[in-house]
Amino acid sequence: MAGCCSVLAAFLFEYDTPRIVLIRSRKVGLMNRAVQLLILAYVIGWVFVWERGYQEVDSVVSSVTTKAKGVTMTNTSQLGFRIWDVADYVIPAQEENSLFIMTNMIVTMNQTQGLCPEIPDSTTRCESDANCSAGSTGTHSSGVATGRCVPFQGTVKTCEVAAWCPVENDIEVPKPAFLKAAENFTLLVKNNIWYPKFNFSKRNILPNITTTYLKSCIYDAVTAPFCPIFRLGKIVADAGHSFQDMAIEGGIMGIQIRWDCNLDRAASHCLPRYSFRRLDTRDLDHNVSPGYNFRFAKYYKDLTGTEYRTLIKAYGIRFDIIVFGKAGKFDIIPTMINVGSGLALLGVIPGTEKQGLTHPGSFFQTTVLCDIIVLYCTKKRYYYREKKYKYVEDYEQGITDSEMDR
Repeated sequence: MAGCCSVLAAFLFEYDTPRIVLIRSRKVGLMNRAVQLLILAYVIGWVFVWERGYQEVDSVVSSVTTKAKGVTMTNTSQLGFRIWDVADYVIPAQEENSLFIMTNMIVTMNQTQGLCPEIPDSTTRCESDANCSAGSTGTHSSGVATGRCVPFQGTVKTCEVAAWCPVENDIEVPKPAFLKAAENFTLLVKNNIWYPKFNFSKRNILPNITTTYLKSCIYDAVTAPFCPIFRLGKIVADAGHSFQDMAIEGGIMGIQIRWDCNLDRAASHCLPRYSFRRLDTRDLDHNVSPGYNFRFAKYYKDLTGTEYRTLIKAYGIRFDIIVFGKAGKFDIIPTMINVGSGLALLGVIPGTEKQGLTHPGSFFQTTVLCDIIVLYCTKKRYYYREKKYKYVEDYEQGITDSEMDR
């Protein structure tokens, strides 16, 4: 209780005021100037030169459209000879800031609604009807169980379901990828950006790009860094992966477009920078449900009116276009704020001598850091502390001046 009262009394009845002490020491003086130089280097080099602290900053607003091109052919026992163009492998035709290219698939043709056996696995194999529950619809079931155990192939029996028959068999994914030639397909990315604070807009098809050049160029980080047409295999390779491996089970690729613009310079210096990375990180030690796939169907009827469908489980690569960046332009407000912050770090306090004149070398004082070092880290810290602090009692208590100094 007494300690609390003394603290409260000190808070209420004591007052402290700065005391200027001029220390004539080469070490302390050089240390003070060294700290000032470091702060100046930080303010000028980092805040103003590197971070452009004199600029107002705005974030980018962007829109993206894409267009794929490429044709290939396949010849299989199931589908026969077939030509594949953009309308076949781009699903859906348009997406927001992304594009899906089908590279592999499992096709189940001529399905119609009826009764058929399930594909054999640990949950569908059976010996008799007693092993099958009528009306059950498991998460991975192809239909509604009828409760009957029927032959699947040879001596193998599975539970019967009411479903689109024959049911899909997706146990084995085709290798190599069905549309492995997609590696040479191309993707045109059209990106328009806008910085609303500065009313500045631009697009990634630069003014110097002609129609002739656009028909022949392919992006390359060295030879054609501003060409907006990308070869799919090159995108995956630049991200450090194999297109043919990725095409089997699919995946997600990110095409990153970075716009960092200094609007104090000419608009021609505001240019896009492209980079690529795989977004669905694949862990070889934990390879559960890898890749990217989905199902869709094409429906039709025969002459008798019976409805059929062709079910396609599509594997492929989804390309997400990610646009980010910022623009800066000179503005007096952030300039004054950062100048003020820099001066505050330096401590713009005029120093005085005993005669009251301003000391020519003490205009910039980094007092806080230097005081910590002088008063707590140097060998003469107790001597400097004695000169720095002076305790004065109230004259009403009759204490002489000699008794006040400690």
